[in-house]
Amino acid sequence: MAKEPRPAAELSIWEDAQQMIEKARRDGVETVWDRFEQQTPSCKFCELGLTCKNCNMGPCRISFKEDGKMKRGVCGADGDVIVARNFGRFVAGGSAGHSDHGRDLIEVLEAIVEGEAPDYSIADEAKLLRVSAERGIAVEKREVMDVARDLVESCFSDFGSRRKELGFIGRVPEVRKEIWRKLKVMPRGVDREIAEMMHRTHMGCDNDAISTMLHSARTALADGWGGSMIGTELSDIIFGVPKPVKSTVSLGVLKEKEVNILVHGHNPVVSEMVLAAAGSPEMLELARQAGAEGINIGGLCCTGNELLGRQGIPMAGNHLMTELAIVTGAVEAVVVDYQCIMPSMVQAAACYHTKFITTADKARFTGATHISFNPATAGAQAREIVEMAIEAYGRRDQSRVEIPGKPVDIVAGFSNEALLEMLGGSLEPLLDAIKDGSIRGVVAIVGCNNPKFQHDSQNVGLAKELLKRDILVLVTGCVTTAAGKAGLLVPEGIELAGPGLKKICSALNIPPVLHFGSCVDNSRVIQLCGLIADALGVDICDLPVWGASPEWYSEKAVAIGVYCVASGIPVQLGTPPQITGSKLVTDLALTGLEDVFGASFMVEPDFMKAVEIMDARISQKRLALGLSA
Repeated sequence: MAKEPRPAAELSIWEDAQQMIEKARRDGVETVWDRFEQQTPSCKFCELGLTCKNCNMGPCRISFKEDGKMKRGVCGADGDVIVARNFGRFVAGGSAGHSDHGRDLIEVLEAIVEGEAPDYSIADEAKLLRVSAERGIAVEKREVMDVARDLVESCFSDFGSRRKELGFIGRVPEVRKEIWRKLKVMPRGVDREIAEMMHRTHMGCDNDAISTMLHSARTALADGWGGSMIGTELSDIIFGVPKPVKSTVSLGVLKEKEVNILVHGHNPVVSEMVLAAAGSPEMLELARQAGAEGINIGGLCCTGNELLGRQGIPMAGNHLMTELAIVTGAVEAVVVDYQCIMPSMVQAAACYHTKFITTADKARFTGATHISFNPATAGAQAREIVEMAIEAYGRRDQSRVEIPGKPVDIVAGFSNEALLEMLGGSLEPLLDAIKDGSIRGVVAIVGCNNPKFQHDSQNVGLAKELLKRDILVLVTGCVTTAAGKAGLLVPEGIELAGPGLKKICSALNIPPVLHFGSCVDNSRVIQLCGLIADALGVDICDLPVWGASPEWYSEKAVAIGVYCVASGIPVQLGTPPQITGSKLVTDLALTGLEDVFGASFMVEPDFMKAVEIMDARISQKRLALGLSA
């Protein structure tokens, strides 16, 4: 017998989501919550991480015998080894995703330098010169393009096998670097560490769980301080450094009388061009001829965050809202690049007039319209995409349009550069606020949504409770939409903050929660921690800081968590990764890493309990620094 669907109010805390869940049911559109119910209960062996498909003598699944001893796979691997192998490959997958994003940005910069990308340019020459000099490239009395050419080569070398240390390792406090060298986890090259992880986890290679876990840390560090950091820095150079900008969020940002185009994925290379094309007089005239009053570009997930921070485009939703945006019946086109894009969106789009357009050859979707995006022809291809959306507007069935709610105001677009400018060019005002207790600590809430939780309940609940305790919150990725809809991304949100944080935010006229970009931009967070640690003359693990991903789901989120912990930042997760079948690996993640890196993971699905643990550690770290708790 089919299960009775759960009330929409149990699935999401947001009225716009609840309204669209109900509409999806009326329209016969299957959503992520429907499929989650179909997959419940999940395989216990898989949940524990005790399955192995790494060779054809299996697949194997490991359980305990009656005497309490663990069985072994056909090759003889025990549960500890199998769990560590699976975790290592999970981290490698996440590291590959964000780092390959970084490589794409290098290729675009190279095309600009070679004159093969006429529609792109270098938006921030000052940052280009600053980053180049930091990486040891001569910049004095040189042409910008010559410097850029050298930066391309320097960044590409971070992906290879010949470096002993990555180009941005100079941003890491010296004491932290010594820990990495001692443990032999200093990242050498992005592709090298990922390839070595795949080699180590082949049958007959690394059969020591702790050894495999340490290389997981090395792989993640290559992402955080390498591939992801390159992605962030080159995006800033090509498209501009984010600065505070006013915008709006919610499904209410869709326009009933305009051509609505949603950009989705992670890489701004495509979406920046689509935005530019949509604003051209030629495309606006075509839209008017089709009966529309204009063209509205909205964002989903991290591509939305990229354009939000730099261009101020509105955000329609986060991960669990992506299908629901289509269900409004008001979306002419969803233009995607890669990562966090549900294949089900193709089927959802087919239920309406919506064009689902893919642009990355590494992210093809069966049933989608594919345009192989090329920097050399980006402008023309973007105009082709916008024309498709305009054509779709003529096929919109207005009787099926239902746009829920109204846009919610937000202020977004913070970056380390914007923060320093706001502070007068120095970290001292921030350090003073931390020292006097106005800001007791800083927590970065990262990423995702997961249907295992009521949508955004943990993200918003955690943020609100932290603010009450004078803890500044930074958000990246999908948490941005949640914080915005909750009223935390406007200066008026300080009414939810404690007295110290309220005083600081009021003086600077900033929200109590700062939007720090997309998920790849967590590299900004670890860089900021490095700057603060250096300024205080301590290691990152000595700071009153946390990372958190209460509703995480992806391999990338685990890679982020591992590079944060390996950098000395403890991380809260709402659910455990698939490691609990091994007591050795679980104990290492929850407590053992504290002795290795000075930080570890905390798994706690209840945000109230999580806040208590985070607050206690922040007090402990403050006291150790000679500050008030």
